Amino acid sequence: MDRSHSVSDEDFKKVIAVLRLAVPYTGLILTARETPEFRREALRLGVSQIDAGSRIELAGYAECHDVQQLEREQFELHDTRPLDAVVHELIQDGYVPSWCTSCYRLGRTGEHFMEFSIPGFIKRYCTPNALTTLAEYLTDYASEATRRDGFTLVEREAARIENERTRAEVRTRIEKIRKTDERDLCF
Repeated sequence: MDRSHSVSDEDFKKVIAVLRLAVPYTGLILTARETPEFRREALRLGVSQIDAGSRIELAGYAECHDVQQLEREQFELHDTRPLDAVVHELIQDGYVPSWCTSCYRLGRTGEHFMEFSIPGFIKRYCTPNALTTLAEYLTDYASEATRRDGFTLVEREAARIENERTRAEVRTRIEKIRKTDERDLCF
């Protein structure tokens, strides 16, 4: 591999910080090609989205028993931890992992999204949706430790929601998620 145009980790971190300051409303995505330690630092600098539990070999998510096919990776991963381990670390660091796609599904995209984002109104949707999608993950898939710590974080963040009605509705939806099969309760 030609590394003549490689960027050092320190320069890459500077690029992340500059991008976050220059375009504060854009998503900055960092893949599992980076090490867990680097990804943790990058999140603190402004990365807003990471992957976890990724499979990169051809047909990696397929039920395949052809070992030769499964061993042909497209590139090298440096963060190979399972999803639950990454989610638990994010929770321990005080981040709210979110699986929300409601803005896309409800048409809050492009200019319409920016109308909500720039004045800060988008948090009326983002925080409640992040908390409910995290509650879904915790209820349906998380390990016991992740579930325990995750619901502590969910309750702490729900308590910080300023609008009383929204706060109450978030708590109601989280209880529905915990006690029923009802899902996708987006705002």
